[in-house]
Amino acid sequence: MTVLFQLVPVLVLLGLGMGYSYRARKLTGAAVWTGGAVGLLIFLGAGYLGLGLLALFFALGTAASAWRVADKRRLGLAEENRGRRTAGQVLANAGVAGLLGLLSWLFPQFSALGLLMLAGSFAAATADTLASELGNVYGTRYVNILTFRPDTRGENGVVSLEGTALGAAGSVVLAAIYCLTAGYGPWLWWLPLAGTVGNLTDSVLGATLERRGILSNNVVNLLNTLAGAGTVAALWFGRALL
Repeated sequence: MTVLFQLVPVLVLLGLGMGYSYRARKLTGAAVWTGGAVGLLIFLGAGYLGLGLLALFFALGTAASAWRVADKRRLGLAEENRGRRTAGQVLANAGVAGLLGLLSWLFPQFSALGLLMLAGSFAAATADTLASELGNVYGTRYVNILTFRPDTRGENGVVSLEGTALGAAGSVVLAAIYCLTAGYGPWLWWLPLAGTVGNLTDSVLGATLERRGILSNNVVNLLNTLAGAGTVAALWFGRALL
């Protein structure tokens, strides 16, 4: 009964967020319910901090997608489905975090590392989204991540210095919020590094497997968040060995 009582305010918050996302046409109907389920799993394992990181990613990603959207449409770079994220996109960006939340809930001894890995996954998702959405607006030179030769803006695996920097800045913001809430530590630089590793992983996979049609964009984004979480885990265990 106590657990159910504690869940009431969370369910109300999730319900309000789901209602806003649908009415504001930020998510499709299926994505709304998927996001609510993922949000609940995140709360169970990471509490309000985990939900806050989810909300921060969603807010930054939504703002970046809407920024100068008319220019993006003119260039053919605006998101499909009028910017409304689908259930697949929700899972691609937050599915790893949801799984980590579930594992942290089921195995409390894993929760400290699980929370950091969850933050690392959102750092990677944030960096990738901002690098893509804002890089396509502010980039001055677009190159293939593998060859560093000029390539088509908006194509899979194409990056710009400005976009990469803006993506890293997004993960710095997430790291700062995390540290203000959970306390300062080496994760102040772990999380921006995780975001950058995830973002670059996404670009490399985009230039190779996604261009060849072997992986879809959603799978690439999922692997991006997994790379961010994995980077934090590697740093955690590396620190323990020193």
